[in-house]
Amino acid sequence: MCRYNKLYARIKFGTNKNYINFKKMKNSIVLLFILASVSVFSQDADYSVSSYLTEGTKAPNTHYIGEAWLNAIIHDDEELGYNITKATFKANSTLDWHKHGSAQVLIIVDGEAYYQEKGNEPVILKKGDVIKCEKEIEHWHSSTKFSDVTYLALYGGGQPTTWTEVVTREYYDKVAEKLKSN
Repeated sequence: MCRYNKLYARIKFGTNKNYINFKKMKNSIVLLFILASVSVFSQDADYSVSSYLTEGTKAPNTHYIGEAWLNAIIHDDEELGYNITKATFKANSTLDWHKHGSAQVLIIVDGEAYYQEKGNEPVILKKGDVIKCEKEIEHWHSSTKFSDVTYLALYGGGQPTTWTEVVTREYYDKVAEKLKSN
């Protein structure tokens, strides 16, 4: 009789409480091995995982002033029908006036931004703010004069952004001066 069987026999023929505890321990060990095996195999699945925490790539200096990085988190996904892009603008940077062929939602995840729609007054958006711009509405958004901004932009796929007018440094500075007390 091997050592394991002798131990099992001793415990089994000992008190009933010892036998039950040994059986629970044995079942727990078997369950642990099964869960570990499932965990190892589940890690082999093919998932497309990206992170909005990745800085992205430096954007070419087209249609904005300053420094910007873009991270296309979800782009041209026909099944979803929308895109998610993370944009980071260094302080004192701005996009030009533009409009989209679909509504756009901006979610400010860090810092502060200026936002303005044509015909309306500019506002400051702060971390946690969410704003929706309806399709074909001219608008611009940017970091503030002294704060970087990072936001997630959600917008429909297919139709490109239409750039309508340059936001000049003079205009941006006037907005910054106007909103500095906010």
